[in-house]
Amino acid sequence: MLNLKNKKILLTGKSGFLGGHVYNQLLKRGVPEKNISTPSSIEFNLKEWENCLKVTKNQNIVIHLAAKIGGIGFNKEKPGEIFYDNALMGIQLMEAARVNGVEKVTTIGTVCAYPKNAPIPFKESSLWDGYPENVTAPYGMAKKMLLVQGGAYFDQYGFKSIFLLPVNLYGPGDHFESKNSHVMPALIKRIVDAKINSAKEIVIWGTGKATREFLYVEDAARGIVMATERYEKLDPVNLGSGQETSIKSLVNIISSVVGYKGRVVWDTSKPDGVMRRKLNVSKSNKEFGFKAKVGLREGIKKTADWYLKNHIKNKK
Repeated sequence: MLNLKNKKILLTGKSGFLGGHVYNQLLKRGVPEKNISTPSSIEFNLKEWENCLKVTKNQNIVIHLAAKIGGIGFNKEKPGEIFYDNALMGIQLMEAARVNGVEKVTTIGTVCAYPKNAPIPFKESSLWDGYPENVTAPYGMAKKMLLVQGGAYFDQYGFKSIFLLPVNLYGPGDHFESKNSHVMPALIKRIVDAKINSAKEIVIWGTGKATREFLYVEDAARGIVMATERYEKLDPVNLGSGQETSIKSLVNIISSVVGYKGRVVWDTSKPDGVMRRKLNVSKSNKEFGFKAKVGLREGIKKTADWYLKNHIKNKK
């Protein structure tokens, strides 16, 4: 087990949704603030090789969270940028880490890397059994290349890296206003706004029958730090809650939590997207003792409260 307190750690993507929570988890683990390097994308564009060399110099551990990511609309609009930026940043950063003698790299994949028709729940062993959903494939495949790179680098150089596959994340600090927001923040925003505006009904795309799995962002951050400390194998590992929830149930829970009593209208002319998504999360528990702590209702309440405090009140 690595003692992170004694390590110099490069954390990319600290200003992002997940990055800030991982930073806080490192501090909770007793890592001195001065030992955590968090370069900004403005100052160090990781698509440039020289910047990757600079940020990895004199570091012991790299946790790579920086990514170009968004919702379905963003994936449809900019698939080329999504593939190029994510692949280039990750590949160059790992090579620079190797060149500079970094001990270990933690890379973050995505549930979008799984084949479109993978059996539910997704097991890590199914990762290469087919092609991902077309819309999110550029992002999923760009991330999956880092798993390939990690294996190749271990075989040739003995270089250490791990690859984690988190499911849909949500929580305080999520992106609510952007057109690139994901399903959870988008629904929380819509339902909270409807409650505040006394809207009699809200319209939700699809039938509500599709299912998703959600992981509270603080749980995800804790899992990433635990894996960095304790996991040493090349095999990818899922990070999730193991709880499958229909979109209809999700809307009902959010409505109940925020006190919205209006009518929900399902626009069945719009697509549901992938009908089911659920991870097998047994490996993360077995390999490094990770288990989600924050339940869905509790997490939604914390997230909705944060949205109310940081978005609604700021508009007044």
